[in-house]
Amino acid sequence: MKSGFIAIVGRPNVGKSTLLNAILGEKIAIVSDKPQTTRNTIRGIYTKEDLQMVFLDTPGIHKPRNKLGNYMVNAAVNTFNDTEAIVYIVDDRLSKGPGDKYIVDILKDVKTPKILVINKIDKMTPDEYKAIYDEYEELGIFREIIGISAKENHNVDTLVRTLEELLPEGPFFFPEDMVTDHPERFIVSEIIREKMLMYLNDELPHGVAVEIERFEDEGTLVKIGAVIYCEKKSHKGMIIGKQGRKLKGIGKSARQDIEALLGVKVFLELWVKVKENWRDSDIMLSNFGYKDE
Repeated sequence: MKSGFIAIVGRPNVGKSTLLNAILGEKIAIVSDKPQTTRNTIRGIYTKEDLQMVFLDTPGIHKPRNKLGNYMVNAAVNTFNDTEAIVYIVDDRLSKGPGDKYIVDILKDVKTPKILVINKIDKMTPDEYKAIYDEYEELGIFREIIGISAKENHNVDTLVRTLEELLPEGPFFFPEDMVTDHPERFIVSEIIREKMLMYLNDELPHGVAVEIERFEDEGTLVKIGAVIYCEKKSHKGMIIGKQGRKLKGIGKSARQDIEALLGVKVFLELWVKVKENWRDSDIMLSNFGYKDE
């Protein structure tokens, strides 16, 4: 029996959450085409026969601009030395920008075995893939370099087999039927936030947070009341939209995913409130669950 913890790290928007969902075969981490989608470290549990891998899907590492940004980067970096392996995901050449160079400089001093994953190979030519591969191989800090397409679930099984070889003998940490240790309320709040990422413009989603105020399970129906917090009064109007259409769209799309998650009918109510500068408030960040463990 083998078990262990594996960190999934990388720049924002390289496909970390998409990879986690592909490995698990179930959606537990929200995804979008906007950076900084993941704010907390999401734990996904992969169990198969005598193997259990606990994946830590970390927030994208970036230069923080506020206390929320600091929290997100610290959440990612703090996983480096507490895992059996690190999966570092990239989708472009190292020389293309400072983001990956910053992460590589950190990883050079980490003794934990590191696997480089080149994601989105379905969108690359062979020459583009080789250029990325060669740059990272030259660093000499990765045990393996594997090309995948997390979105198309291509070569993900090869990555899982490679990681299995790095895990020590040990007992399972979680029950075999558990896919994540996050409570349903947390996943529900993340689903609502994902829909805002889909429905709203580029900047606005980074200034919103979701708090579940009511979660009542009546057996065949779950009643959920959630508050969407934004930083400005003008943002509140954007979220609600003309005649409430934007908020209704967010609610309908979220309710459908929540029903798929819970397996029952859901009655979802959404409210929008203003909390100015919450991303720089220690108290508000703690209230929303963004706190160091």
